[in-house]
Order: sequence, then structure tokens, then C-alpha cells
Amino acid sequence: MATKGWQHPYVNIFKHFRVEDWKKSAKEGDVSTCTNKTLRCSVFQIRGPVPANSYILMPKNCNQSLELTGRYFYLLFRPTPGKYFVVHLDVSAEEGQVVRISFSNMFKEFKATATWLQFPFLCGAAKDSVYESTAKSAKHGLVGPAPTSVRWTCLMLDLQYTLSVYLSRCYSHLRSIKLCANMAVKNIFTSDLLLDPGVSFSEAKLLGLSSSQGTGPMPRDMSFPVPKGASWHDLYDYIRFPSEGTKLPFDSIQKGCVSKIRSPIREERHSINLSKPVQDHVSLIQQITTPRTLTRNQSPLVTKIPDLVSTHPKDDWLSHNDDQYQQDFASSSSHHLKFKPPCDSDDRGVHVYVHPEDGFSKHGEESEEELVCTPVPHSVHLASSKGTRKQKLLPDPILRLNRIIGFGGATTKYALWTKSGDAVVYPCHAIIVSMKISSNQQRFFIGHTDKVSALAFNGNTTVLASAQTGNHSVVRVWDYHKGNCLAMFRTHAHSLSCLSFSYSSGILCGVGKDSHCKTMVVVWNTLNVSKGGEVTILAKAHTDVDIHTMKVAFFDDTRIVSCGRDNVRLWRVRNGTLRSCPVNLGEYHSVDFTDVAFEEGNFSNHSHDDRTLYASSRSGHIFEINYSRVVIRNVRRLLPAQQQHADRREKLTFNTGPGIAINSISVSSSFCCTGSEDGFLRLWPLDFSAVFLEAEHEGPLSVVSVSSDSLQVLAGTSTGNLGYLDVSSRGYNTLMRSHTDTVLGFSVDGIRRHLTTASSDGTVRIWNVDSLHQLYDFVSEEGPCSVAFHPSEQVFSCGFSSGIIRVFDISSAKLLTEHRQHRGEVIGLAFSPDGEFMYSADSQGSLALYNASDEDHNVIRVVCNAVARGTERAPDALAVSSDSRCLAFVGPSEYIVTIADSRSLDELLHVDVSILDVESSRLDSAQKVCFSPATTEHLLVATSANKILWVSTKTGRLLREVSKVHKHQCSSLAVSEDSRFLLTAGHNAVKVWDYNMQLHINSQMFIGHSQPIRQVSFTPDQLGVVSVGDAIFLWDFLAHPADSDSCSPLRLGCISAPKSDAEVSGVQLSNGMPRQTAPLPFSPPQPLDVSTLDQVDQGVLGSLSINDETPTISTTQVAANGLGPSSEPRPAASFLKVTELDTELKARKPVRPDCYRHFIPHFKTSTIDPAATAPLPGEEGIKLKAVIGYNGNGRGNMVWSPDQGLFAYSCGCVVVVEYLHTGGQRYLQGHSEEISCLAVTNDAQTVASAAGGTNSGGSLICIWDVQNGTCRKTISYHSGAVQSLAFSRDDLFFLSVGDFSDPEVALWSSKTFQLLCSVSVSGPINDAAFSPSAASQLACVGSQGAYFCFIHTHGSDVDLKVQRAKAPAEVGDVEQTALCYHMDSFLFTATNRGHVFVWDVNTQRCFMTWEADEGEIGVLLCRGNRLLTGSNTRWLRLWEVEAVWGVKPQEKVCNVEDSGTMVVLEQEMMLDGTIVSAAFDHTMDMGIVGTTVGTLWYINWSDNSSTRLVSGHNTKVNDVAFSSDESHYATCSEDGSVRVWSAPSNELVVQFQVLNQACGCVCWSPSSRKDSACVAAGYSDGTLRIFRLASSEMEMKLHPHHVAVTAVQYSANGHVILSAGKNGLVAVSSPVNGATVRVIRDHKGVPITTIQSANEQCQKFGLEGNEMWLAASADRRVSVWAADWLKDKCDLLDWLTFPAPAYFGDDSPPPSLAAFCPTDPGLIVYSGYGVEKELSFYSLAKKQIIKKIALPNWATCFSLSCRSQLIAVGSKERVLKLIKSTSGRFQDFTQHSDSLQTCRFSPSGTLLFSIAYNEILLWEVEGL
Repeated sequence: MATKGWQHPYVNIFKHFRVEDWKKSAKEGDVSTCTNKTLRCSVFQIRGPVPANSYILMPKNCNQSLELTGRYFYLLFRPTPGKYFVVHLDVSAEEGQVVRISFSNMFKEFKATATWLQFPFLCGAAKDSVYESTAKSAKHGLVGPAPTSVRWTCLMLDLQYTLSVYLSRCYSHLRSIKLCANMAVKNIFTSDLLLDPGVSFSEAKLLGLSSSQGTGPMPRDMSFPVPKGASWHDLYDYIRFPSEGTKLPFDSIQKGCVSKIRSPIREERHSINLSKPVQDHVSLIQQITTPRTLTRNQSPLVTKIPDLVSTHPKDDWLSHNDDQYQQDFASSSSHHLKFKPPCDSDDRGVHVYVHPEDGFSKHGEESEEELVCTPVPHSVHLASSKGTRKQKLLPDPILRLNRIIGFGGATTKYALWTKSGDAVVYPCHAIIVSMKISSNQQRFFIGHTDKVSALAFNGNTTVLASAQTGNHSVVRVWDYHKGNCLAMFRTHAHSLSCLSFSYSSGILCGVGKDSHCKTMVVVWNTLNVSKGGEVTILAKAHTDVDIHTMKVAFFDDTRIVSCGRDNVRLWRVRNGTLRSCPVNLGEYHSVDFTDVAFEEGNFSNHSHDDRTLYASSRSGHIFEINYSRVVIRNVRRLLPAQQQHADRREKLTFNTGPGIAINSISVSSSFCCTGSEDGFLRLWPLDFSAVFLEAEHEGPLSVVSVSSDSLQVLAGTSTGNLGYLDVSSRGYNTLMRSHTDTVLGFSVDGIRRHLTTASSDGTVRIWNVDSLHQLYDFVSEEGPCSVAFHPSEQVFSCGFSSGIIRVFDISSAKLLTEHRQHRGEVIGLAFSPDGEFMYSADSQGSLALYNASDEDHNVIRVVCNAVARGTERAPDALAVSSDSRCLAFVGPSEYIVTIADSRSLDELLHVDVSILDVESSRLDSAQKVCFSPATTEHLLVATSANKILWVSTKTGRLLREVSKVHKHQCSSLAVSEDSRFLLTAGHNAVKVWDYNMQLHINSQMFIGHSQPIRQVSFTPDQLGVVSVGDAIFLWDFLAHPADSDSCSPLRLGCISAPKSDAEVSGVQLSNGMPRQTAPLPFSPPQPLDVSTLDQVDQGVLGSLSINDETPTISTTQVAANGLGPSSEPRPAASFLKVTELDTELKARKPVRPDCYRHFIPHFKTSTIDPAATAPLPGEEGIKLKAVIGYNGNGRGNMVWSPDQGLFAYSCGCVVVVEYLHTGGQRYLQGHSEEISCLAVTNDAQTVASAAGGTNSGGSLICIWDVQNGTCRKTISYHSGAVQSLAFSRDDLFFLSVGDFSDPEVALWSSKTFQLLCSVSVSGPINDAAFSPSAASQLACVGSQGAYFCFIHTHGSDVDLKVQRAKAPAEVGDVEQTALCYHMDSFLFTATNRGHVFVWDVNTQRCFMTWEADEGEIGVLLCRGNRLLTGSNTRWLRLWEVEAVWGVKPQEKVCNVEDSGTMVVLEQEMMLDGTIVSAAFDHTMDMGIVGTTVGTLWYINWSDNSSTRLVSGHNTKVNDVAFSSDESHYATCSEDGSVRVWSAPSNELVVQFQVLNQACGCVCWSPSSRKDSACVAAGYSDGTLRIFRLASSEMEMKLHPHHVAVTAVQYSANGHVILSAGKNGLVAVSSPVNGATVRVIRDHKGVPITTIQSANEQCQKFGLEGNEMWLAASADRRVSVWAADWLKDKCDLLDWLTFPAPAYFGDDSPPPSLAAFCPTDPGLIVYSGYGVEKELSFYSLAKKQIIKKIALPNWATCFSLSCRSQLIAVGSKERVLKLIKSTSGRFQDFTQHSDSLQTCRFSPSGTLLFSIAYNEILLWEVEGL
């Protein structure tokens, strides 16, 4: 290639090649020149109805090249309006391959193949045109013909980037350009500079842009004219690919945002937001495996990138140091950025590219199989989102191909020696294997997309050629020692069957078929292929003769010989033609020739023409042919032995008679060897007088080859065996045995490291996993299809297609037993992990259980029609749990998964997978099942919709779902022993997943199989993976141990040196020994950011925040250990087990401080349902009307701004905002956990709230815009709860403080809420506050003392300097709990013993103290000279502290009494609970105070009054009930209180308190008169109390139970009270005299959960009565009764029992709930624990369930509305679900922070209550 110096700074292509002369370029069709008015110059106009028929082509001759090396290609053109255009660029890669890059507005989507990239071009439109607005609204350009307002465009293509990212190729030069109609073209040029057309030369000088920086303005002869005062971008379009706009898709070429020019170096390193198809490309190219999967519920789109190289055995993947990579990247020339490894490095990346059966797919076909999985030596790291690094599965790769058991596939006639004779090369389906004969160590050449059909070495065995079978016979040329692919090309249409290299590797010849199925011989020029040169065709010929073998003469590159049926021909290449002449065979003209070989030896004194040519035939003849005369010199024939004695066979000779077919012949300088159909390898002297050595094989020999030193003879058989004969020692060594057909299944014996496989070839084989040697071979005519090893004994079982089960003892090599109870093919065979039982299933649906502890394996039970019929689930249709308790399988239908008891086969659970996806258009069926070993409650189900479902084995509930697991259906799945990884197989791909699916990229993909994978599994030691299909693949599993799973803060990437043979051979697949080195994650190193803090005295808080899960590594240690970026890689450290005997040395968990001021959230066992989705705004069926109560468990969770009238507080996870001026109320909903604290800005425009995160994650801080109620920002920083929030006085800073588990102070910017700095302290912090006057000062108090903090700003950097001050020694050991500033010079702090300290802010010294309370002070507030204290003694005190100003700071702390200073207690007030929050006006005259009992008080010191503003329960609320007229409602709680509220105002009317009892249920009397309305409540002591609302007094106390009352209900007419106890007894009591009228004992022994009554005439049900009532008990029984209480009648109407499996949960099962349907009391709705989560509708008239509504979670409560057929259902997953019972439509509401225990519709159905712990939410029902 020519030098590129002349091409700088750019090449004007039209001018350089003189396009207008059409000598070096060509035109076709309507191509003309015209003057364009806009550009004021001549342009080329290309027109035509068919774009391909009108074009400009450069260069004219397709065999020539433009040799343009510029990285950037610029096209100045305008698409013709309303027409299509196409541009083709042929680009050469450094590997020699030519890639066509095309873009057109005809293309609808991005497509890619090995040699073609097609990009859609999306035309832009003129500014302010209707087309532009359309494009903007669509967020992309206009697809299709160009709009009428299309503008002149400057298009820039980064050719280097395109080849690197999409095909993993290194760009070399531009070969040709083809501009097709319809367009107008001004010019095209190439350059290494990134030019900006919108910048003039003068502007470029001002901006400092120069070519030395890789940038500059557009050359004048290439620029578009711009009138004065106009903007270039207003007149023209500038399109760059890749686009600068991070929001633009990378699979199309379109106009992006206009931005300033940047250097090409920086351009390569900026973060790019990739579109989905291109993310697949980038991830595949960057990684070895296909680890970048997409986000859930997105269809993976993978295009075809067949750039493939070979792999080496142990260093298949190398981690590259990221720092070094960046240096290399930055230092690379701006002219040409090359991605090539150093010449001494070993590029051992794996490119895996698997093709479907028809070979190369058409452009645009999408196939998961066609993937490239490769590390680019210095890969381009592209982030998928700006500024963030996605978490992915580590290490990367997590699998490494170690060994393959197999030989052949498409052919077994190719096996080659290396020159040194220490290794053999042979094909194994689509992979080429190089095996060292001394150690059996393998390395792989991976890249073919179909089975390899031919191999050839050059004379020095440095260059290897290979061809694949199928419709697209691709030829690849490899550098054998480096393992990389040098070239890839294709000429034959299909069936390329033969390859031969010349000795010098100058030419390569191949034989295949053309499109007319005629034999075609092609000769390629490969002389410069090892130097990066191109492969060209020297000559080719079409012939009708049959060619079986063709070889290039080793002594002359131009001479070739071939043989086939009826012919032996000599060929010669001369002057670009290939000519041949046949050998005159005479009487042997009908012989079928199989192989040819040249006579070896030194012929320096003779002509090459004196060589003898040997040819073998199927008739047993061996021909000696005179090469120069082209005549037969001698003919011999191999005949069968003459049996003269029964036990003696004579040596074979060449005589007349029937011959033995000779399939292969090889000649050395001293002997000739033949391989024949009878399986014998024979060595003959060159005169063929007699055999002097022979070796018998198990099958016909297909290939023999003598090593270069003539000491070894390689032999391969058609049955898949490969071995070699040592001539000197006469010993034979088997290198490889293999199955000859598909491997159907396998099983691994982890103890003895044996692997057994069953194959379609009719054999069952047992292999040694370490040596790959075949140990045993069992042959059967019945077709083995499933195998299983016993977990501990040397026994394995095998199932056959006939249904027979045979059990073999390996140690004695005998058959133990045989079972014939199956009638269909055995599709599943498994042993229980404890080895006690064996299970089998057949294709006819039968399931059998055997006693595996008995040698005869007697049958225990056979169940028919248990398993789904068919063979598609073989060979692993059965799954046994790791605890040997459960057996899972698909059946009895393909839609049902059954879990059965493993000891009896009794069914425990049925899961219908077809109903899990209600939106699917077709039924989903189950394919495979697998238990999670570490989590036996998880059963994984692979479905026909390419999903994997996580199902609870106890409840059948769907726990998790992953969609689009594979392109094809999942054929096998397995879970690692620690349940950290999931293994799946789909078609020919293996995927490893993060089991918990918690990463951004949860999987890695590995492809190497050429046929569908039948089974995949982890090895028992968890160090390997086995996959079988076309062959047996053994992979190293490189996952980190569980205790070090990718949590290290340092990820060290190193480039390992190539290992020596000794090192490589020392590492074997899963050999049970410790790994020699710990695998390192394939990630760039992340710097350890260590910042220093200025130290102030001994109380300095030098803080380096390190995650608790990661070790802290100092920078000095890193340097000392040589782990820096430039250090040589070192082996990982080894560790020994350490047992701590002294518990004092163990790390202690953080201890909660002994003060109530510190926030501790309520204990919860509930979890959030991740599947719950909130309805769209405006479409809610219910809207939050009121929040009842205040969370007294919060700390500082109430704020009040008296000037603006803003009042906000929290209840549960909701922030309630009230405007006291207007009375308006708003609810801020965004948290999912209990809110701990609030803060408000001084202008009352912003409120901050903090709550715990989901799934035990970090806390969530929400920043709310008060005006519109929206969340401006969310912050998740603290790992524990947030203790305190505060805004600075000028609202510039925002402060957050973590709780005792994470005592860290974080300072944020109030404008952007970006973290400015953070400081960790040694002990818990209880309170923090900013100085009211000095914005740069703040203070904190905690268990270790007071902390004075100073904010230092240096430009954009902010530091927080902290000094700690201990409490005065005079007061003893105290903990400071609260603080507040007094102006700007003094600080008040309070303690847990009631002290108040006064500190001088300037000196950080405490100079005064007094005892302000007997208990702990948790609230401290100062306004002017008035100080407020609130404590856990319930006292709220107001102090006059003006005298503090007169105290002079002394060295000794003085007490108030000692100093004579008068700190006056002005007023005090006792409230109803511990004070937790307070807010007052500027004069401290009035304010609001919150207490732990859930009350907010309005305090007015002027009249010493307190008014209850908000009231709520502080303990769990058990029940809620509406009065019949809905004017009031009542609630009851665990603290024994019954509260009656006014419905319109939600104000507390009266509270009835019973001490030392819990109130469990409450109900209203049915009377509608206010003066007679009563509330009945049941208590934990068994009593009922009736309260009259009019008198606010208890009217009656009843004691019908001796145990806690669990349910209470007035009868429909109010004549009696029905109450139920925890013991299951139902008491009927009179509300008049309190007497117990009747006791019903039918539910005795089981708690009653529900009682309900309804007005309904019972005659239609056959009983007398005017009302019905029901009772539901915890044992899933419901009794329905007909009653007429005035007649003392109460008869059982119906008794319902709902079955359920055994409950194994740690908590109690879901409650049994039942209710009458309000619109039809003859219908009962039930929900409870059962086989399915559902609501059941039972008809009393029909005595059957008439309808069911499936639920995603178990219901903990439900309520039925009397209108709109609505049902409200609450669950433990904190979801309130509103369901339309007629249609099943539902909406989810997640405003609660705990599990729901009660929900209740009002009698009219217009209101709805929902309760979770003490959170009471009132909803307004609007309907669905």
C-alpha cells in the first residue's frame, strides 16, 4: 500500500481522480453535470428510477483500490426530494477482509453480515419547515424518500470507528466508492482531521483549532457558501456518524445536535448512549462472552458479525490494564488509530460465530446464533449511559473453554501433524482443535459457522487453512502459532470438500461445487497472507470429473494432482489458467480413487518430474504413477488374509482377488502407510513386499499421516477415534475417542470424576474428566437416551428409547438390574441427592419411583399420566431438590408443573404456567424445571415463551420472571450449588446468569456448538461446566468464591504473558485441586480515591468512607505490593482458614445509642411487591382523601413555616402538607418506607423527606416542590436510616445525617442536590443544625460529644472541617441528644440526663450547664432569648436565657447555681407523650409539637393552652368500622383504645381507653339514630364493651369469652351481638342485658378470623330465618347460618372447606377471609391459603364455586363494595389492589409502608379505609 503522507491533511477525491474525464472512474445511467444556484458551483446530478442503475464508481476497475487511508470520509451532497439514494463504500481491514458499508434512505433498519453493514439514512429537513417539526415530534429524522425541503448536507463517517465497533476490525484503507441515484454531489474527500463545516478559518484561529490537534475548519474548496450574517447550520445540515447526540440511535445515520468541535482523542472516550441493536454489537465485540444482555422485557436484537479468531487453551481471555489502555489510546496518532496487540503479545481472544444450517444468512436476518464474542486487544470501552458504569456479571468471562471431547463432524479424513511432531490438528464439528500429544492439552481455532470439512497446513505448519461445509463454504486462513485468523473468503457456492496448501504457502487450492453443482477447482494466491496481504484468485476451473482428493506438489507450487472416481489428473497453474491432463489408466479406468501422495526424499540430483505418485483406491489397488510421463508404473492390490489355520493369519500380500478398500495413503522417505476399510493401519516398505507393522482399529480408517520425522503415524477412523503409532517403540496411543452422533445427555460422578454420556449412535460411554480418556463403552441397539450417576456409589442408570431402564455397576462392569415398566422413551432419569431413591419418566406420561438403596433398585410406585407426554423434555425432565424431599416435573399436561413428595410421589403442588401471562396471545407451556440447591423454596421453570419463572415450591407463587432468555427455547437449565449463578442453554448458546438478576447486565453468552445443545450443567465441584450436543464441551467456571464476589474496591486488570507448556498443562478442568491463581475480573482497574482532611487537634475526623463489605487498602500498601497499573502481574495470595477463639476480637455490629432521640424504624417483616404498578395519573379508581394520624415514631418529622403558613408532617410513607391560611391539604407520595425526618427551606418552597430504601437498600431522600407537589430530586446515599435533615439559613446547603449504623454527615448543594463532601464519625449522631447567621458553620451532637463543622469553599470544591469537643467531665458520662444555636456565638446542647450545655462557638468550649429536666431531652429550640426543651418525661418547658450573654467563658465549666446566673423557667406544660418534634414562630409565642403517641399539638404560651391538631394511633390498628349513616367511624388498636372520628372532618370525637388490654375488633350497632348509636369492641381479656356515642360513656361490659376476642359483629337487625374467641367459640350475646344467649362450638380449637351478618330471607335456601351470618376460621372452614333471633332460631345453612397444601413458611399462613356479596348475599366470597392465590365466589344456591379471581399475592384483608362491583384486597406485600369483579380489571396502590391488615368500604361504597400498622388512609372511591 502506498504511503499516506501525501493524503494529509485531506484528499479531494473528485479532483485527484479527475472524475470529469471518466478515465479512472466510471459512470452508468443518467449522470450529468449542472450548476447549482445554492452552492454557486457545478455539481454532479445522478438520476434514475432504480438507484442501482445510475451511479458514479471509483475506481473504474474493480480490481484496483483507491488506497485512501483517511479515517474520516466526507460526502457533500443533497438527496433528491421524493427519491431514494444509495451509497456503497468498500473498506479494507488490516486483516485483509473487504467490508462494504452502505447507507441509504431505502433501508428501514440496520443490518449486518460478515462483509456488509447497512445503515438507514434518515433525511433531515429545512429549518422551521413542516418536515422539521414532524421529525422533532418523532424524535428522529424522516424515514423513506427525502422531503421536499431537504438541504445540502455534509456527511462525515468515521470509518475506523465503524469497523472497530461493528465488526471488531482494524481499518486499513478505503478501496472504492459507489454513489448511486438519486442525489446531487458537490465533492467527496477523506481526511484524518475532524473538520467542522460551520467554523471559518478566522474562527478556527480564534478557537485555537489546528491540524496538530486533529481538528480544523472545512477546506475552502469543500465548504458551502454562507452569506454574511447568516449561520452555516441554518442553511445546511452536518451529519456525523457516530453522532455526538447521546440520545440518537447508533443504528442509523441522521442529523444530531450541533456542538463545538472536539479533538478526536476525546471523541473516542466520551460516553455514548447506545441504541438497543448496537448495544448488542458493542457488548459482543468488547467481551469474550456475550455478556451484555438487555434490560428485561426487551427483545434482544443481535446482528451477524463474523469476525473470528482462534483461542488458546488457558489464556483464552486476557484482562487489559485500563490505565495502559488509555495511555495507548491517547498517544495513538490522530491520523490512524490502530487496535493491534504488541507483536510479542498473545492475542488469545475468542471469537465465537455460529451460523444456522443454511450458512450465511441474508442481510437483515436476526439470529442469536450469529454472535461475535471477542476481546479487542485494546478494546473501546463504551458506557451505555453518560457518566455511569453499568454493573455486570463478573468475572468477565465467567466461562473458559478448556476441553472438547470429539473428533470429526462433517469429515474424519483430515488430521494433521505439526512440523515438530508434538501436536496434531483436527476438526471437531465447527471448531478446529490443536492437541499436544504429550499432555493432551488443547487449544482452539473458533470461527467457522458450520462444520469444518477440510484442513490444510503449509510445509512449515505455520499457516493453517480450513473450510466449512454447507451452502456457504467459507475458507479461513490462520496463523497457527498465534491463533488468529489472517483471512476469510468464499468462492465456491457450497460443499467445499478439499483443501491443499503448497509447501511455501504461496498457493492454496480448493475443490467444491458451483451453483450448478459442477465440480469447481479454485487456486488462490496466499503468498502475502501472513503479512496482512490480500488473498486473490490465481485461477479456477469447472470440470465434470469427480475429485475426491487434491494436493499441491510440495516441490512445485504450480503443480497439483487430484484423484476421484475413474480418474487421476495432473494440474498446472500457468498464466492465470488452470489446466489438467488425465493419467492413462487403461484397464483401471473404472477404479474409484480415494487418495494420492507424492514420493518423499531428496531429489537434488534428479528432476522433479522423476517423482513417483502414489494413488489408493476403494478396490484395494495402489498405483505407482510416473509423474513425468503421466503413465502407470506399477499396480498392487491389497487382499484379505488367507486363513490357513483357525488361529493363524498370514500377512497380507498383493495378489488377485477381492481387495480391501484403502481410504488413505501417506508416504515418507522410508516407508508407506495405508489406512483401509477393515480398520488396519499398515506400514509397508516402498517396494510393498510385505507389511512390517500394523495396528487394528475399531472402525474403518479415514485418514493416515506420517510425521515429518517418520517416527509417528497418525490415524483417524470414521467412528471418531484418533490416535498415533510410535514406529520405533511400536506402541499405540489413543488421543481422542468420540461419539459419532448427537450426544443426548450426560451425568457427572463428582467423587471419581467420571462423566457418562448417552448418544444417538447407540452407545453409552464413560469418560475420565481429567484425561478425557474413554473408560467404558456400552453398546445397545435400543438407543440410550438418558443417563444418571448415583451420587455416591459407582453405579449409573441408563434409560432407553424402548422404555427399558438398566442399572450398571461400573466397578464390576456388570448389569445390576433391568426394569421394563415404561412403554415409551425414557425422558427423565434421576437419583435423589441422598442416594435413597431413583426416578424415571417416559414419553407416555408414566413416572416411576425406585429404591436405590437396594441393589436391585426395586420399583416402589408407578404413576401413569403424571408427566407431560412427548420427548421434547428429554433427557432431564425430572428435577430433585437438594434436600431430597421434592420431585418436580412438567405434567400431567405441558401447562402444569407438579411438585411431588420424593418418597411417595404424592402430589404437593400444581402450578399452571399458562395463566401467568394474561396478555399473551397463546398458552405458555413448561419445558424444563430445576430446583435451586441453596434455596429449595425456588423452582425454576423454563417455558415455551422463552421465559424462566421462579416459582415458590411452598405456595406456587410466581416470585420472579425473566423474559427472552434465548432466541430459541431453553433446552436445559441448572443452578450453581450456592444459588449465585444460573446456567441455561438455548439452541447452540450457553448463558450464565446472575441468579438474583440484580445487575444491569445479568448474563454472559458462550457459543461454540454447531448443533442444538441437549443438556448443560455445573460439575459437582462447581469449578466447571459441561455442555453436550454435537460434542462434549468442558468449560472452566471462573466465578469468584461467594465471600469475594466482585466486591473489592480495586479491580486489577493485567495482561498475562503467554504461559509455558508446563504451566498450561498444570491446570486442568475442575480437577478438584485448588486453583493455582484466583481468577481476576475482566474489568479495568478502578482508582482508589483517598482524600485527606486537615487535622484539627486530636478530635479530627479524617474520614475515608469505605463500604463495609469491601476491605480497606491503603495506597502505600498497594504501591508496596506492586499492584499499581504498571506493575507486573503477580499470583493471587493464598489464604488459610482462620478460626477466631476470642470473641472479643470479632467485629461488633453498630449499637443503637441509649437515647430515644435516635430514630429506629418499626420492625417489619413485609416486603414490597416489585410487580405492583401504580395507575396512570388521572385514571385512579380511588384517590387519597385523608391521612389519619401522625407518625410519632419519627424524629423531627414535622415542620412549620409560620410566615408562609406551611405545615407538613409525615404518617407512614406519606408526607402531609397543609396550608393553614387556606386549609388546603396535599399528599406527597414517593417513599415506600417509614419516613424518619423532614426539613423545609426558609422560603418554604422546598421540603425534604427521608425514609428507608427498598429491599434493604440505602435510605431515600426526596426533595419536594411544595407548590406543585412534585418530587424534584431523589438522593440515595446513606446505607442506614437518616437521622436528621437541615437546610442552611441562606438555603445554599443541605445537610443529611446517617443513623448509628452509618454515622456520616453529608453536605449537599441545595440547587443541584449534588454531594459536595461527606465526613464519617466514630459514634452515632443524634442531631445537627446550621448556624442561623453564619452560613459556613454547622454543628452536630452525638454519643462522642459535640462536633463543630466549618465549610470551606475553594472554587467548585467544598471541604468540611470538623472538630470534636467532649462533654464537660463534671456532668459524668452523658450522651448529647439535641442542639440549637443562640444567635451566632452560642450553641445549646442537651443530654440524655436532662442537662443543657452552653458552648462558645468560637472557642468550642462549654462554659455553662444546668439541669433542665429529669429525663432525656430530645427537642431543643431557641428563638431570641427563649429556649424550649422537650423530653421523654412529657414536659415541654420554656426558658428565659438572656442571662447567658453576661457570662464570661472560663477555663472551668460553671453551673448555673454556682455562677449566680439566672436562667429562668418561664412556663411548662405536660403533653400526652414524649416530645419528638417542635416548630415555633420567631417569638416563641406559639408553635406545634409532636409526641410519640401520634399527636400534634398547637401550643400557645400566651394563654398556656394546648390544642390537639392531629391525632392518631401509635400502635397497631386492628380494626375500623363505619357507622350505618357514615357520619362517624371507629378504630381500635393494640394499646386498648377505641377512637371515634367525625367522618366529614376526620377529627377525633371521643376516645375510650382500656388499660393493659388490646382491642382486636370493633363494630357499630345497626341503628341509624345518633342518640342510640353504639360501638362494640372486643378485647384481649375476652370481654366485650359497648360504648354509647351520645353520652361518650361505656354502656355495658360483657365477658362471654375467656380468651381474646378476634371478631365481633351485631346481627343484621341488631338483636344480638355475635363475638368469636381465639379458641373458635362463637358467643351470641344480648345487647340489652349482656347475657350470653348461645355458644356455637363448631369451629372449636381454631381461631375465628371473620364474622359477618346480612339481611336475607333464608326460605329460598330451605331454612327458616330472616338473616344470615357466617364465620370463617383459620383452618379454611366457613360456616353459614340462617337465623331468626326473635324466634331463637339459628341453623347451619352450609359448611365450606377449602383444601390447601401443607404450609412450611416461617410466619403464620394467610388468614381465612369470607364475606357476603353486598349485592347478592347468596354469594360468598372467600380468600385464604390454598393451592392458588385467588378469590373464590361460592353460590349458596348452587352449592359450588362459580367464579375465581386470581391474585398475585396472598390476601391479608379484603372488602366488597355495594356499588360498581369493586373489591379491595390488601396483601403482605404492601399493595392495596382495587379489582373490578366482573372484568378482572385492577389497579395497584402502594402508599403504605407495611403490610395491610385491614381494608373496609363504607356502607355506601363511596369511601374506603386501608390500614397498615398504625397508618390509616381514607380513600375516595371513583370506580374502575
